[in-house]
Amino acid sequence: MHQTHTSRFCVRSLALWGKVCFGIGLLLCSQLALPQSNQTTKPNPTNKKTVAPQKGIQVNQRVPSKAVNSGSGLQSKSVADQSQLLTDPGTEEYSQFDAAPDFQVQRGCMKRGFRESNLPSRIGINDPEFLEYFKNQTVRFFDSASGSCTPYVVAFGKRGRLESLSIMNGTNRNEKSQILTFTSSGFGGYLVQEENLASQMQFWTELFIPLQEVLYEPQRLGDKLPVELAWELNSIVKQLYPDDSASLENSPKQVRVIVDFGTRDRWAQIWAIEILDLATNQVLADAFWLNRDDIPGSFFTANGDSIERSFWTNPLSYRRISRGVGQVPIRSRTNPNNPQAQSKDRRYRTHMGIDYAAPTGTPVFSVANGKVAFLGYSGAYGKLIIIDHPGNYRTYYAHLSNYNNELVVGNDIRRGMEIGYVGSTGRSTGPHLHYELRKNGIYVDPYNPKIQLDLWTMRPSDSGSFTKQLLMLGSIPKE
Repeated sequence: MHQTHTSRFCVRSLALWGKVCFGIGLLLCSQLALPQSNQTTKPNPTNKKTVAPQKGIQVNQRVPSKAVNSGSGLQSKSVADQSQLLTDPGTEEYSQFDAAPDFQVQRGCMKRGFRESNLPSRIGINDPEFLEYFKNQTVRFFDSASGSCTPYVVAFGKRGRLESLSIMNGTNRNEKSQILTFTSSGFGGYLVQEENLASQMQFWTELFIPLQEVLYEPQRLGDKLPVELAWELNSIVKQLYPDDSASLENSPKQVRVIVDFGTRDRWAQIWAIEILDLATNQVLADAFWLNRDDIPGSFFTANGDSIERSFWTNPLSYRRISRGVGQVPIRSRTNPNNPQAQSKDRRYRTHMGIDYAAPTGTPVFSVANGKVAFLGYSGAYGKLIIIDHPGNYRTYYAHLSNYNNELVVGNDIRRGMEIGYVGSTGRSTGPHLHYELRKNGIYVDPYNPKIQLDLWTMRPSDSGSFTKQLLMLGSIPKE
C-alpha cells in the first residue's frame, strides 16, 4: 500500500511539473518572439502579387465599389493603373445621376401703372406670402423706375413653384439701371438681392456680326475675337440656327454678342449670343453664359435649356466617331486553328470612352475650363492629358502624338484651348483620339440621353443668377 501511494504521488507530481514547464516554455517563447514583431514578414509566394510601378500619373482616382468587392484581389486603384481602367469601367456609372428637373422661364415687359406691386400676380405668381414680401421690398424701387414698362424674368420649378423673379427699373441700360432678384429661401420665405449694372457693364463689349460670317467664314472672326472664342461662337450658333443657306438669303440676320475680352487675371468670355432678324427686329435664338462656382459654367437658352452636352462631346474641330461605349471582342489565344472553338472561347471587354477617328496631328481642344492634372505617357493610353474640372469632373485625352508645348501640370485651361494633337500612341490600332468624361472617378457616357448631369441642367440654386443675367444681357421684350 505504501509503494502504491508513493507511485501515484510521483505520477501526479510529474504531471503537475510538466504543465508548469510547458507554461514556462510558452512564456519564454513569447518573450523571445517579441523583438521580432517589428520585422517584415515575407509573403507566401503563392499569394504574392507584384505591381510594376509606373511613372507619371500621381492623381488619385476613385473606383466603383463593384471593382473592389469583385473577389479578383483588387483592393485599390489609381490613375497609374491605366490599362485596367480601360477595361474595367464599373457598372454603377448611371446610378448617381438624376433626371433633369422641371424648369420653366418666362420673360416680358409689364406695362407700368398705378399698382406695380401687382406684377407678380399678373404673371402667374399667387403665393400670398410672396406678394406681401414683394410689395414691401419694391416701394422705393418703382419710385425710381422709368420707361413705359417694367422688364422681368421669372423662373418656375416643379409644380409651378416660384424659384426666382428678377425685375429692372427701366428699359434702358445705363449707370442708373438696377435689378431686384427675388429667390426662394431654403429655410422658408424669400430673399431679395439688388444689383447695379454699372459695376458689370464696364467689362462688356457689344458686337454685331453677320450670321453668314459666323456660320461659313469663322476664320474672319479672328479679327474680332480671340481664337478660342471664335471657335465657341461658331459652335453655339450652329446649334441655335439651322444650316439653311436659303433662309439666310431671304432676310439679313446678325449675331449680337456680349463679350468680356478679359485681362491677365481673367479669361475672355462670351456672355450672351442672340441671332437677330433685322427685317422684323425679332430674336430668333439666343444663349446666355451662367457662371457656377461648384461646377463648370454653362450656356443656356432663354427658356432654360442647356446646350452644354455638345461641348463636352466635341474635343475636335474635325471628327468622326469610330467607336463608342460597348463590348469590344478580345481575340482568344486558344485553338488558333479551330474557328469554331475560337468563336466559342471569344471574350469581351467593355470599352470606356469615345474614339474619334482623325488624321495624325489634328488639334485637340479642351471641352471646358479646368486645370491640367496630368501630362505624360501612361501605358495603354499612350500620350495622355487629364484635365480636372470643378465638381469632381475629369476629362481624358489619350493616344496623342504630341502636346501643346506650353502646357505643364497645374496650368489653368480655358474651353477651346488647343491642348494636344491626335496620334496613335499606346494601345491604339490607328490614329484617333480616345476621350473620356468621368464624375467622381466613374465613367460617364456623354452620348447617353438618359444621363442628365448637373453640367447640362438648370438647378434651382442657379435660377436667381440666370434670371438676372437675362435682364442684364438679353434684348428687352416688348410690352
